[in-house]
Amino acid sequence: MNINDHADVLVIGSGAAGMMAARAAADQGANVIIVDKSLIGRGGATVLAQMTVAVALGEAEEDSIESHWEDTVSGGRGLSDPEIVRSIVERGPEVIADMESYRVKWARTEQGHRSQVVSPGHSKKRCVYVDILNTGGATSKGLRRVISNDEKIKRLKNVAVTRLVTSQGRVLGAVGFSVEDMKMVSISASQVILATGGLTEVFERNSASTNMTGDGFLLAAEAGCELRDMEMVQFFPIAHLYPPVVGIDPIMWDPFRYKLGGRLLNGAHEEFMETYTGEVAGKYTATRDLTSYAIFKEVEAGRGSPHGGAYLDFTMIKEEDLRKGFGPVIDILESQGIDLTKDMIEVAPMAHFMLGGVKVNNKLETTVPNLYACGELIYGMHGANRLSGNAMTEALVTGRIAGENATQNVGERNDEYVAKETSKEKRRLESFWYPSSKSADDTSMLTFRKKIQTILWKGSGPLRAEKELEQALCNIERLTEEISQTPLEPQKRYALPQVEKLEAYTMAKLGAAIVKGALERRESRGAHVRLDYPDEQEETFSSKFDYKDGCWSYSKVKMKN
Repeated sequence: MNINDHADVLVIGSGAAGMMAARAAADQGANVIIVDKSLIGRGGATVLAQMTVAVALGEAEEDSIESHWEDTVSGGRGLSDPEIVRSIVERGPEVIADMESYRVKWARTEQGHRSQVVSPGHSKKRCVYVDILNTGGATSKGLRRVISNDEKIKRLKNVAVTRLVTSQGRVLGAVGFSVEDMKMVSISASQVILATGGLTEVFERNSASTNMTGDGFLLAAEAGCELRDMEMVQFFPIAHLYPPVVGIDPIMWDPFRYKLGGRLLNGAHEEFMETYTGEVAGKYTATRDLTSYAIFKEVEAGRGSPHGGAYLDFTMIKEEDLRKGFGPVIDILESQGIDLTKDMIEVAPMAHFMLGGVKVNNKLETTVPNLYACGELIYGMHGANRLSGNAMTEALVTGRIAGENATQNVGERNDEYVAKETSKEKRRLESFWYPSSKSADDTSMLTFRKKIQTILWKGSGPLRAEKELEQALCNIERLTEEISQTPLEPQKRYALPQVEKLEAYTMAKLGAAIVKGALERRESRGAHVRLDYPDEQEETFSSKFDYKDGCWSYSKVKMKN
């Protein structure tokens, strides 16, 4: 039996952006359904986020919205949308205050002000935090609390949305299936908000949770949305590389480095950042794209650490200060044989954040009526490089703006049409899972996932060049077809293999867009580094992606100065 439901506003995805969108829509009086293919508020990137939220509060030093805007636009290397940046930074202080009403306790000074620190790329102390390792977890907990107690917000967990229902170019709802019992699910809604997060699981080295496979990007594209700058992926520069450790986030070193002053050294134990970025020894000011570039250039020159990265060194810091700065983390490291008073660790770039995405305006409306998008899924704020602390700001503010504006446009639904589309979607999924073109085999969809990750990391990772990109595009397109034509075993008619095939196919499709964009952008700009085109072009353009009949079309849009 199918499950048919309806709401004024449907929110797909339940990270910080999705939960804030649901909260904002309910506050405006809308009946809301929030759906996630995992547990509500416990998947995606938000719960993993350890660090800071950038807002121009001016409590640590004089600051302004204009300064935050200027730093962000400058950091975007000419590809940010200035209007979207302004709409986000203007409302940053507001959401920080509101999160406190949700019992999120921002760290405060002895004088009672919110603690604020400088993060790379920001010119002021404007980044607030809960503590050095739990900002995302605390934010998620606060939002989960306020949406779970609201009768206007219905929560549907473990539902994989597989298609947005459209008619005459407008979105009317969504269809998918329950991963618990394989029942088909349809949800009719006047307005739909996509908040499904990023796609960095497509790369071999990544900081994502395993369910961040880019579902929302392909859902939006298939519904007719325009996507932008899909080649722009941020690689976190000092993610953990060696020795192996258990129980820590691979990107946790960043806050400790700018809090304590850890040194980056090459394989010869020499500091090298000043050569590439002008970063003075003992300081931490270079942006993420420049730091990643510097590390890989040292590796390329044969001066990398033994496992292909750089050393991160805290040995010059007093043990008392290390223990105070690292807190319980230092005990975790010591239990695994790492003594930071004596040992250096190896770090290297890792895929961390999607900079491009769904084209929206400053109301968070996509190019398709009735459909909004927010959070990491969208293009607009970060351009070619994200400043530390701006991700959570983007998620909270864009979620709020999307929820508010979606509610303003609530109108009639077409429940009957959406319900009828459920049977059509079931037939499409059955054909996809069990194509008749060949006999079923025992090929694991996880094998395909690993192949995709390897192809994209080697061919379209932090350092790119034409030959490798062309080979990656050829390989990923061939693999996409192979995934599509590989049937699941008939006896495996339960949810996990079906989800794995859908995710592998989505990852491959989005991988093709990333590689296509990287091939066409014959320059180096921010996070996109072409070894064969090391300079920025004088003309600044945004990559435009449209999707029709299963294929990407690409064009360039000149950016306004």
